[in-house]
Amino acid sequence: MNSLRILGLLLDYPGELLWDHQNDLLEAIDESEELTTEQRLDLALYVADFCQQELLDAQSAYTGLFDRGRATSLLLFEHVHGESRDRGQAMVDLLDQYRAAGLEIDSRELPDYLPLYLEYLSTLSRAEACSGLNDIAPILALLSARLQERNSHYAELFDLLLALSGANIATQTVRDSIKQEARDDTPAALDAVWEEEQIKFLGEQSCASGDEAAHQKRFAGAVAPQYLNLDDTPAGEPRK
Repeated sequence: MNSLRILGLLLDYPGELLWDHQNDLLEAIDESEELTTEQRLDLALYVADFCQQELLDAQSAYTGLFDRGRATSLLLFEHVHGESRDRGQAMVDLLDQYRAAGLEIDSRELPDYLPLYLEYLSTLSRAEACSGLNDIAPILALLSARLQERNSHYAELFDLLLALSGANIATQTVRDSIKQEARDDTPAALDAVWEEEQIKFLGEQSCASGDEAAHQKRFAGAVAPQYLNLDDTPAGEPRK
């Protein structure tokens, strides 16, 4: 499915390559038979609009969306396992899938980075690729909903991935469920996470019991990562 390679490119950190080869990308979209006529048109319009930005502006917006906080992280297992030990084993299993497909990745990206996963799926048959998308459909819906709350056009790409997966998940339902969710990309939330990490690093040497109580009170409202339980969400084939 060539469209998955295209979507992976659009979800990766914006680079000059995208701007320099915009026409090639539009041609590839037009040749993506797995997309409907309407989907091809919408995606082409998205690319044309996206590339009207200055590259530095696009890079700044990308960093603000995907590299601040965990709620919109493009690391898939962040939304399932967080920092638990299960995440490490899931990484190993996913790397084994990549290698079985004849793919090797460098050390710059973790194996659960969504653009990398989409590139992997693009090498599979259409049925296998759709199954792989279905496996992560709950995460795609969650990210789409959160990006819609941030008024980001990136949500359109996640909605297209959901459509290609064939999953029966309504993004609006997910969006309704996160209405009261606190943002984790605000300066206050990011400072709270940073200071929390300092406390963990310094351990008990950092403060007396009174200081610890004050710390707990100060960060009582800090944003906790939101993890998904995929076992509670209908899916097609078994997760990869």
